Amino acid sequence: MSAAAIYPVPALQKSAAASSPPPSSRTWSGTHRAAYSAVAALAGPWILRRVQDDARRRSACAFTLASLVALLATAVPAFADPLAELRARPPQDEVIYFALPDRFDNADPSNDRGGLTGDRLATGYDPTAKGFYHGGDLKGLTRRLDYVEALGATAIWVGPIFRNKPVQGPRGQESAGYHGYWITDFEHVDPHLGTDAEFKALVDAAHARGIKVYMDIIVNHTADVIRYRECGDCAYRSRADYPYQRRGGVDGAAINPGFAGDQDQSAANFARLTDPSYAYTPFIPRGEEKAKSPAWLNDVTLYHNRGNSTFSNESSTMGDFVGLDDLMTENPRVVGGMIEIFGGWIDRFGVDGFRIDTARHVNPEFWQRFVPAILARAKARGIPNFHVFGEVAADQLDPGPLAVHTRVDELPAVLDFAFRRAVLDTVAGTRGTDAFETLIRGDALYEGGEAVARTLPTFVSNHDNGRFAFYVRQALPRASDDEVLRRVELANAMLLTLRGVPTIYSGDEQGFTGDGNDQDAREDMFASRVASYNDNRLLGTTTTTATAHFGRDNPLFRQIAALARVRRAEPALRAGRTLLRARGDTPGLLAVSRVDPVSGREILLAFNTSTRPLERLVEIGVRGATAATLAGEGCAARAAAPGSLRVTLPPLGYAVCAIGETE
Repeated sequence: MSAAAIYPVPALQKSAAASSPPPSSRTWSGTHRAAYSAVAALAGPWILRRVQDDARRRSACAFTLASLVALLATAVPAFADPLAELRARPPQDEVIYFALPDRFDNADPSNDRGGLTGDRLATGYDPTAKGFYHGGDLKGLTRRLDYVEALGATAIWVGPIFRNKPVQGPRGQESAGYHGYWITDFEHVDPHLGTDAEFKALVDAAHARGIKVYMDIIVNHTADVIRYRECGDCAYRSRADYPYQRRGGVDGAAINPGFAGDQDQSAANFARLTDPSYAYTPFIPRGEEKAKSPAWLNDVTLYHNRGNSTFSNESSTMGDFVGLDDLMTENPRVVGGMIEIFGGWIDRFGVDGFRIDTARHVNPEFWQRFVPAILARAKARGIPNFHVFGEVAADQLDPGPLAVHTRVDELPAVLDFAFRRAVLDTVAGTRGTDAFETLIRGDALYEGGEAVARTLPTFVSNHDNGRFAFYVRQALPRASDDEVLRRVELANAMLLTLRGVPTIYSGDEQGFTGDGNDQDAREDMFASRVASYNDNRLLGTTTTTATAHFGRDNPLFRQIAALARVRRAEPALRAGRTLLRARGDTPGLLAVSRVDPVSGREILLAFNTSTRPLERLVEIGVRGATAATLAGEGCAARAAAPGSLRVTLPPLGYAVCAIGETE
């Protein structure tokens, strides 16, 4: 198999020797350069990027011909094994593409109803309704991997694939589990999406292309199966008013003798919690006694059973999430069970990471046990860079509410909602660019500081919170489609160059705009039959969602792909330190330098959030003498003086400038 087939990146379309010049060194002899060029012709840029990165770590005098040969000896075996290179990449090296399988591509219509019969309330399938299954499946994701790769994504975050309760909700308000968050069977793929074997085929096919696969997992709750005899939509009942040792309140009969409360999270203590009727009287309806898998999930004593969460105070971690059965994650039986469930997916399929749904609604002690066990399981499977990141929904610029979950819960990373807020406020709003000062200075709050902040998945759109374009139109209703497009492009430029792991929500690259959040932002990539999707005005195209969108000609697709190539080629954009160069309290210039800590290479990022052109001198490293524009426009070719570069940006424009230290 050719190098291009193993690692089909755009650079491989060019002459390797021409597109990958040797690392800069005045001490390299003709022999060095001849050897390098020979390797370039044989191996291609993929290996040479490894060589270049290693060269930057060494002084010119230390990088001898012998070390070049030794490095190539280690690089070539990895080149022959795509999985080895994939496993070696740290989380910050990725560009993540997020897709809900049901809404991505329907390659197998035979599974649309999940093997069930009857109407949509029995099967969950209704492709004309935004809240039901539409038919997308794992085979569809697999057959579109070339599309994902062409976009520049190096990891796929796959929405939950576990077997779900097909339909839930009160009469007249039913919807389906197409999104994957109403799990009954945690050990197998939902038949609406395919089979376990088809998920294995997806993972293997992605890995063969050098693309990682991240699973979306849930430990906070299961599908809504448990009922309460006292009520249907039950309000939360606190531990103070309804303690574990009394039935139905403080005046009730004594129960659970010897139980010391949920702060003692030992198996011996929880063995004394045998009666779950302290707040309500929970029961499993007839016929659903074995609805969940593994079997231990059918034990009602392993749930909190306190009614619906208000998403505040103690109910945040102990209440039912909009009626979903809330697991008692303080109980060591639940902790051990969840480690086995999700460790099993690592063992069987070799996935590369977990996005954890509703992580903030689980007690910290659970994560303190779960995460180390999962990372150890992954390491034993040969996955040293397993990426774990939790969803901590916090719609504010202050990173504190996010960072606390890396310190107290000890989560390795969280989805960066603060980044999203900064981009929304400045690019889809009128806040000054000093919003990014709050964001960047807040990196020190995360456990591990700036290094951990570089591993936070950043995003501007998602399936829960809506699409960035929707918020631009909402904030600026008089903006033309061209202006909305330019604002979305500016947001994309920030996403793909600033610190963090850029995460693209499927459809954004095709100009999808959405009508709001949740179901209103979950359009089909294949031809949709949902009227409220098909009447949307998309960006960069005259088509609608009534036609499939897997083309590569939308300007947003082309922009994201180009920026992903730049990011992949520049270590500073993946692992570089962040230096804030310019910001203001009104719309206008944001300038940030990303500096490779190994080589010292500086990439200056300049963004104009205003609708007027701007020209400014921006601070750079004093050794900077030249600048090359890698993306966007506006970098002066030469420094104006030591430590100063002129940038000239169009309205809502941006520039990615590679700073050179010699003329």
